[in-house]
Amino acid sequence: MTKQTVKAGVVGWPIGHSLSPRLHGYWLQEYKIKGSYEAIAVEPEMLSEAIVNLNREGFAGVNVTVPHKEAVLACLDDITDQAKRIGAVNTIVVDDKGRLIGSNTDGFGFIENLKHSHTGFTASNGPAVVLGAGGAARAIVAALIDAGAPGVSLINRTRARAEKIAEDLTGPIRVVDWARRDAALEGASLLVNTTTLGMAGKAPLDLSLEALPKAALVNDIVYAPLETPLLKAARARGNPSVDGLGMLLHQGRPGFAAWFGVDPAVTEGLRRYVLDGLKG
Repeated sequence: MTKQTVKAGVVGWPIGHSLSPRLHGYWLQEYKIKGSYEAIAVEPEMLSEAIVNLNREGFAGVNVTVPHKEAVLACLDDITDQAKRIGAVNTIVVDDKGRLIGSNTDGFGFIENLKHSHTGFTASNGPAVVLGAGGAARAIVAALIDAGAPGVSLINRTRARAEKIAEDLTGPIRVVDWARRDAALEGASLLVNTTTLGMAGKAPLDLSLEALPKAALVNDIVYAPLETPLLKAARARGNPSVDGLGMLLHQGRPGFAAWFGVDPAVTEGLRRYVLDGLKG
């Protein structure tokens, strides 16, 4: 840390929805760090200019949110191997030479959320079922494989999107037709919903949990509502469950550590503070 104020932020379009300023602002205050974290609205056609100018404008780095996570790859000097596999970047660090280094911390946030919320979780415990084939699913499948999951069944309404992820990531990934989603739960130790189905204002997730073992962990990466119908149904039948807010909180840790020099803790106080932002 220097005596100068360290500056970071989040880039997106639009950006008003982002909870990242609230998250990082809490940590800055909690650790009494002389720094700032701001929301930066950047239109798609201005992305390259905004990213290239980060060093000149004194930024230690930024988070990247929709719709820039894929397009930003072309603006960077280096990208971590995991971010290349995922095909998206959500964290940029300006190194001591002014180079822009991109990484993807979504998979880290996902795994850390499960580990911290459910004692004894390890990806190697058994096969996983992942619903959805968007950017979050791609990061989660990569993280599960890297963490030793013996198999991942990937299920999406559009099969071709799931097949593309399986082809790009390689590893023990099995693509299952959406129509067979209920039966695919048999023998799973983890069920993850990465779709918007069940999210506030979206269509419900039509899924029977009858074939899912009672010991299987159920996770929905949605956090609005915090308890989705899927999590409610899982709890009702005795399955352990983990909500999606922790993934958001944990994915912010690597960037904060790189920019401000402190690996921040995810606490109940932080959860309450960020949830208050959702209600507001």
